[in-house]
Amino acid sequence: MKILKYSLLTMVWFNVLLAGWLSLHMLYDPEGWYYFVPGVTDTGFYNQHFVRDIGIIQGFIALAYIIGTFKTERRIELWGAATLWLIAHATFHLWEVAVGICSSSVLVRDFPAVSLPAIFGIAATTWAYLEARNMSARRIPATIRF
Repeated sequence: MKILKYSLLTMVWFNVLLAGWLSLHMLYDPEGWYYFVPGVTDTGFYNQHFVRDIGIIQGFIALAYIIGTFKTERRIELWGAATLWLIAHATFHLWEVAVGICSSSVLVRDFPAVSLPAIFGIAATTWAYLEARNMSARRIPATIRF
């Protein structure tokens, strides 16, 4: 059981490091980020404001996973909210392929930075929910008599 816990926490910290790096890079050097990340230049013209907006979101994602790691009573909400954004982002990438905006090869290219964080977030948030449910089940007496 400890292997599962540490594996899931490793997934969470992958998301923290990726989102944290993205946030810092996008906020500090948005144009550098735009040209550094493969495929970004294919999505439209460089827009400093837009890149920095997404950088702020990535910062909040990193913070949500960090705080949720240490504040177990808030973990489900924090990780869940961050994961919902990651799912929406990954779904948007799938939609672009489905409607023909991008070729399916971009899904493979984008997988480590788009789909994998969403999958890790789903796994970690599900685990957090199950852990919280198990903890509250242990607090309730097995038999209640009236």
